[in-house]
Amino acid sequence: MGAMTNSSPQAPHAGTDRALPYTHRCTGRWACRPPNPAAMTCAPIFALRRLFTAPKAWPHGWHPVPPGGLIPHRSPTAKGQPVPHQLQHRTLTDAVRDGVHRHPERTAFVYLHEDGPDMRPEEIGYAELDRRARVVATRLREAAKGDPTRPVLLLYPPTLDFVTAFIGCFYAGRTAIPAPLPDEPGERLARVSSILRDAEVGAVLTLPEYRQAIGAWLTATGIPDVVCLSTGAQDDAGVDAGLWVPPAVRDTDVAFLQYSSGSTSEPKGVMVTHANLAANEEAIRTAMRTPDGVVTGSWLPLYHDMGLIGMTLQPLWVGGTSVQMSPVSFIKQPHRWLRMIHDYRVEGTASPDFGYDLCVRRVTEEQSAGLDLSTLRVALNGAEPVRAGTLRAFVQRFAGHGLRPEVVLPSYGLAENTLLVSSGDTEAPHLELTVDAHALERDELRPARSDRAGRILVGCGRPTDTEALIVDPVSLEVLPDGRVGEIWLRGPSVAAGYWNRPELTAQTFRAETADGRSGYFRTGDLGALLDGELYVTGRIKEMLIQHGRNLYPQDIEQAIQDSGEAFRRGGGAVFTVTGRADGRSHVVVVQELRARAAAEDDLPQLAAAVQALLSRRFQLAGVSVVLVQQGVIRKTTSGKTQRTLMRQLFLDGALPVLHQRLQRPVADLLPATDVTPEPAAASPRP
Repeated sequence: MGAMTNSSPQAPHAGTDRALPYTHRCTGRWACRPPNPAAMTCAPIFALRRLFTAPKAWPHGWHPVPPGGLIPHRSPTAKGQPVPHQLQHRTLTDAVRDGVHRHPERTAFVYLHEDGPDMRPEEIGYAELDRRARVVATRLREAAKGDPTRPVLLLYPPTLDFVTAFIGCFYAGRTAIPAPLPDEPGERLARVSSILRDAEVGAVLTLPEYRQAIGAWLTATGIPDVVCLSTGAQDDAGVDAGLWVPPAVRDTDVAFLQYSSGSTSEPKGVMVTHANLAANEEAIRTAMRTPDGVVTGSWLPLYHDMGLIGMTLQPLWVGGTSVQMSPVSFIKQPHRWLRMIHDYRVEGTASPDFGYDLCVRRVTEEQSAGLDLSTLRVALNGAEPVRAGTLRAFVQRFAGHGLRPEVVLPSYGLAENTLLVSSGDTEAPHLELTVDAHALERDELRPARSDRAGRILVGCGRPTDTEALIVDPVSLEVLPDGRVGEIWLRGPSVAAGYWNRPELTAQTFRAETADGRSGYFRTGDLGALLDGELYVTGRIKEMLIQHGRNLYPQDIEQAIQDSGEAFRRGGGAVFTVTGRADGRSHVVVVQELRARAAAEDDLPQLAAAVQALLSRRFQLAGVSVVLVQQGVIRKTTSGKTQRTLMRQLFLDGALPVLHQRLQRPVADLLPATDVTPEPAAASPRP
């Protein structure tokens, strides 16, 4: 197979045994059109079949609608209740072995490496994946020191070697820990060091070129009996895969530790059991209607839950093919993701919201020429707040390339629920609500009185295998439809807890409502249910409480970034600090500027414009504004803004500031400042 180019291959999937990844069989239920005659696919037109009467419970016929105004039929499950399903496999090992039995030569994974302007594919089939996993498992067993059940830390760049090592841990019955390979000394190395100690790691797997450096690092940590093994063709040569002994695995055994991204706190090891993984993979398969042999494509990090569980393990679960590229390849050239979908006729993909926005802003007409996205059945948007504007812009930009509106699905998930909690309907457009912004500040969903006072909320679909409740985080009372509270979850996908943190596990994973319902996981996320649809509004720890009003930082950040071209999209962090003298909460905005978007003389005017905007739009007086260069705002591996970390960096005086306008109580908190603080502004009446 040649390098990835702008041509549109008409041949069957390279390395697979299927001529077409998916063909819709028209049964007369839908009026269909053929967006791609060469592929003989067709897609439903919802205007003819999907209308129903608006719910009468809402004033003046107000109800959530898709962007086009059509009302989709929704499956008749109880509000917040899970959709039932049956398990296809008991463990990931069972899934891979089943794939080997049914189609050993089918391509399991394709990894696209940068090769100049093109992408060079590296492939591995099911039989070879199984053989290499058995070799890794055998080597782990033979090299074990001390307790052979201690977790295994995986430190790899984004390659197929990570996949074989991860599955090899399952074959060995060892708990795997996917983690980012530190590219240089600093914060990321400190994070991995904390994982090493917290998890009491017994072995580290990596590539040969990193083994010496990692070995020296392990020696420096002083943790005893940690084995460092490198995997690959040379290291695995001479190891007989036939020596592999299938481990005795219980459903309750911890399959892997998913260390949380740490958007509001220190990373914690989420214990995902084999039963959790099986339940969530089945939930994804059911919700996405994933066909056997599906082809997925992704640029997401392999150590992140959406990239690992959704885009890497889900295709394995159904005997499919996963096509991958590195996040760096995507960020440098976003059109490569879309070209991957075109070239490999990908049916399922996923990305945080910023990935879709990046394609809209940076993919040129020349780069998208000849692009065919009609094979896409599912394009999940999740891992960070889903913006209605991004969904609309992405669909509009690529509708001429076969992209159907119902393909782009908002979703909600988190590591503590293995991955997926809820998602949109694959056979209907997503839902949107335009709510009154002032009522939302009082934790109520009410119809907007005008466009200026409205905020658009995107529905994240119905819960999959998980029961969802909306609970008052203080009184623990279960809230009715249309009220905003903390999202609580209960179901087979909810993880076993946090590694080595029994007290936090009891508080977070064993929560009980005021009326005595128990066994719920407290997400720390805020949201509401409406007719079974879940709407996520923010994070409890990041909420800005000003004069009795609950403001969401992402709303303020988006308003700033929409107000001028100089402000970089996705490059803002809003948080509060408490004045030392007055004891009051003060709002601070840290906002990146686009490269070469503003002259130095323009910076005071830009900061003043932000203050004026927030006073006018959100009735926030006396906001402190910090302007920084592109790349300063810290993000998690999934693209979430780390507002808690940004707050600490600000208080430490560790931000490289271009210009700032600080209120006196805020400036007094910093170690030192060479700016003249503004006088405290008069606060608006609540």
